[in-house]
Amino acid sequence: MRLKDRIAIVVGAGQSPGEGMGNGRATALTFAREGAKVLCVDHNLASAEETVGMIRQSKGTAEAFKADVTKDADLRNMVSDAHQRWGRIDILHNNVGVSLSGGDAELLEITEEAFDRCVAINLKSCVLAAKHVIPIMRQQQSGVIINISSMAVITTYPYVAYKATKAAMVSFTEQLAYQNAQYGIRANVILPGLMNTPMAVDTRARTFKKTRAEVEAERDSKVPLRKKMGTGWDVANAALFLASDEANFITGVTLPVDGGASVRRG
Repeated sequence: MRLKDRIAIVVGAGQSPGEGMGNGRATALTFAREGAKVLCVDHNLASAEETVGMIRQSKGTAEAFKADVTKDADLRNMVSDAHQRWGRIDILHNNVGVSLSGGDAELLEITEEAFDRCVAINLKSCVLAAKHVIPIMRQQQSGVIINISSMAVITTYPYVAYKATKAAMVSFTEQLAYQNAQYGIRANVILPGLMNTPMAVDTRARTFKKTRAEVEAERDSKVPLRKKMGTGWDVANAALFLASDEANFITGVTLPVDGGASVRRG
């Protein structure tokens, strides 16, 4: 019960269509299992409610909330809902992100519409969610913000908008950590590597007209550790550590969860 009686908002607690468990859903389940009350936020309410159902089945406490994270009003209402419902907010976990599914592409092929969409979902949502939760956390003199970026930040990822927005998220998290340290608020960012999630694998299978097994094999071959991708649970366990009191003196940190990919040089 490392998060006993904590209040957590998990933005992106549903998941894309496909096999396995997404990072956001795994994190919501993990936080609830460790004692937190969780507001499960997603643009797809049915998917968020499915996550809530899984939490309640395990005797946890959770509620679903529908939000378009590109809309400031929705994010303000999300924070207000959690605060009014439970009286405080201890953890904000920003997990949303799109690349190929948002129309991301290489530089000469990307459209203005796709670029704007990726920026709004990946970066603007993270900034505005923090804007609305920080006053509450400052008043409490405590709080944790965890942002999910990507190893695309430090690898040769080919698609423009995802890499740029996820890199900006790292800089924003560092700023957030420094400017709010005096209030007892911690902010850290996770860089997932190659993960076996519906968003990462099934979306690519559909986009490139390959079987899921082909995409899995191709991605597995690039992972140094055991030649096997990570799962949503690996990201969730890293987030649990950062959210818990065990990480009480850790803020402004960028944590790769990547099976050793980031140690390769050349």
